Formats: sequence, C-alpha cells, structure tokens
Amino acid sequence: MKQLSIILLLFFSVFSSKAQSAKLQKATFGMGCFWCSEALFQQLNGVTAVRSGYEGGNVANPSYEDVCTGTTGHAEVIEVTYDPQKIKYDELLEVFWKSHDPTTLNRQGADVGTQYRSVIFYHNDEQKKIAEQYKKELNASKVFQKPIVTAITKAAPFYVAENYHQDYFNKNGSQPYCKMVILPKREKLEKLF
Repeated sequence: MKQLSIILLLFFSVFSSKAQSAKLQKATFGMGCFWCSEALFQQLNGVTAVRSGYEGGNVANPSYEDVCTGTTGHAEVIEVTYDPQKIKYDELLEVFWKSHDPTTLNRQGADVGTQYRSVIFYHNDEQKKIAEQYKKELNASKVFQKPIVTAITKAAPFYVAENYHQDYFNKNGSQPYCKMVILPKREKLEKLF
C-alpha cells in the first residue's frame, strides 16, 4: 500500500508540473543590450525565466562575436517565459515600450548596429495582433516625439547566448556598466511598476 501511495504521489507531481508548464508562454523582445533587458524582465512577477540570445538572422548558431559584426542579421534578444495567469502579454509589452527608445533605428544609447534594433518576435497571432495594436495606439497618441520603428516579426530560431551572458546583472552587479547603465533602468522600472 505504501508503494502505491508513493507511485500515485509521483504521478500527480509529474502531472501537476506538466500542467503547470503547459500554461507557460514565451515572449521575445529585442531592445538593445540583452544584459539590460534581462535584468528588467527578471524582476516581474509572473516571469519564470529570461534567457539572453540571438534571433532574426541568417546564420545558424551564431556566437556573440559573430553577432557583434552586424553581418549575421541577428538581434540581441531576451526570451521571456511567463505565466499568463500572473502577467499578461500586454503588460510585458508595456515594460518593453517604457524601457527603451523604440524610435531609434538600430541603436540604443551608445550601442549602435542592427543587433541592437528594437524588435518584437511574436509567437502566435494573438501576440502579433496585440503588439501591432499597441504600436498603432502609441503612434496615434504621439507618446514618443518620433514614430516608432520597432519591427514586429514572426519568431525565428532563437539561439541561446553564451553562459557568461546569462543572468549577467545578478552575477556582475558591481561592475561599472551594471552600476551606471543597468541599475538606473531597474530603479526606473521599479518606480513605474
């Protein structure tokens, strides 16, 4: 009888974890340096994982050095895994729009090149519709002084960046770049949300 209880317990825990993971969804955003983007989205309630990587290019398995040349067509992006019961896609988009300048083409601050472009890679038709509508409304209400240049593109193969790029701020928070660039963005996000 004890063995049956253990087997049932294991079955239900596996079933429960599969049901939980079936609820999770992905969102992919390019908004400049993925170190900054990752650090912001990791703070959000309902976000279960954030991975830095590359998407939208024409070379399989690019390295950071490849992407930095600007010749592969990839953008530095974050792949966000989230629970839509806790945070909605449009809320993720709100953080996306308010955390970078979507009006500059291939540039975010001092980072220049196509790899730093503003882009939303949608994973389904609903995400595409929500992102396009949000962009349209922001442009119509002139929230930004210039038109938004953010591309809204169907998700392409996502390539995970090298390990040293993952969880960058949490591992390197005392470095000058983290203190001068990422920390102020995190503090701004905390005030806004």
